[in-house]
Amino acid sequence: MKFSSSFLLRPPALDRRWILPIAIGSSFSLLLLFFTTLSSPVNASALLPFSFIFSLLSSSRVSSSFFTPSFVESKLQYLSSSSSSSSLPLPPRLAYLISGSAGDGSMIKRTLQALYHPSNRYIVHLEAAASPEERNNLRDFVAGHPVFKEVGNVRMIAKANLVTYRGPTMVANTLHAAALLLREGGDWDWFINLSASDYPLVTQDDLLHTFSYLPRNLNFLDHTSNIGWKEFQRAKPIIIDPGLYMSEKQDVFWIPQRRSVPTAFKLFTGSAWMALSRSFIDYCIWGYDNLPRTVLMYYANFLSSPEGYFHTVICNAKEFTNTTVNNDLHFISWDNPPKQHPHYLNLKDMEVMVNSNAPFARKFRRHDPVLDKIDAELLFRRPERLVPGGWCVGSKDNESDPCLVVGNGSVLRPGPGAVRLQKLMERLLSKENFRSRQCK
Repeated sequence: MKFSSSFLLRPPALDRRWILPIAIGSSFSLLLLFFTTLSSPVNASALLPFSFIFSLLSSSRVSSSFFTPSFVESKLQYLSSSSSSSSLPLPPRLAYLISGSAGDGSMIKRTLQALYHPSNRYIVHLEAAASPEERNNLRDFVAGHPVFKEVGNVRMIAKANLVTYRGPTMVANTLHAAALLLREGGDWDWFINLSASDYPLVTQDDLLHTFSYLPRNLNFLDHTSNIGWKEFQRAKPIIIDPGLYMSEKQDVFWIPQRRSVPTAFKLFTGSAWMALSRSFIDYCIWGYDNLPRTVLMYYANFLSSPEGYFHTVICNAKEFTNTTVNNDLHFISWDNPPKQHPHYLNLKDMEVMVNSNAPFARKFRRHDPVLDKIDAELLFRRPERLVPGGWCVGSKDNESDPCLVVGNGSVLRPGPGAVRLQKLMERLLSKENFRSRQCK
């Protein structure tokens, strides 16, 4: 959007005798506005927003030092529904990496359509082991979609990376996508990595609306320092990832030597799926104190390094340890104790998925019927179409797709998914779950 230029006029000089009375009057007005807002009547029918405190914390003008437990752990209150829309915080922008292996091209398309919003940015990666036909098909889909082409916020990595399962090339691929997003600029607030076997359980309007009231420096990742059996099976063994130097995909292999646990930094582990703040992504790419690079070199020989690299960096960097939320925003069904792979989700898991209040779930088989049920009942998405939102301003006559006409991306129409997300955030940021679970 282009704005016309305007002239700035110098205001007349103000008599110094009036400065103190004006300052006192302004301060009194602000305090009056503050207490008026807090005492506004509760409207239980209001969908959201969160409390006044959340709106204050989400402001980009508030420093991270202001983000203290006494504010976050306060009881949440609803704002009066009479609040004007101009007082609401601006929606954030999300940056997604959607990656897949050979054969995942069709699922990448579907996941991209289910996640699309014109305010966000998207990096699509289909690994180098995929066939040229599959790669060309996905490339043509991204380049030829009328909305993607008009908005220009979807990019496919043309020179694909060779990604080895359980190897550090998965971390390298994630950092590659993050670096591209930083280089190309644009306003985005969180980086979310997903695979082709992930799928959303809420609309982007639900997610953006809920995240509007969160501090933009929060980092969502499941993490713990209790590495347990991983110390002997992952930390001490040394693996080599052929994807770092071979042109064809091969599995990782071990060398006879073993190593001790590092003493320069503490190891953390957790889920490979996360939502990371832009400030932390910037730190990982630039690494101005060298910690991210040092940890990256260590994890180059670590089995399943995506489950430890970002966790170890963030929990050893003092400026980020108090920004962690110990959750990966996913519903995943595991054995007890967990095995190497989670269960594939199906129609029998639908109720428990919804009741988890998570915005994403995994793993799904390609074309499983549960995906159609999620589209119909949670995303309100028709086959081969984008998820409708406030930005879709086209005609609905004669079964037309309103999302083929792009409107204002800041206009959100949150639905039931936003209510579920609010419940999740209230639990994650509660006194019992927030500070007490950070980098422990």
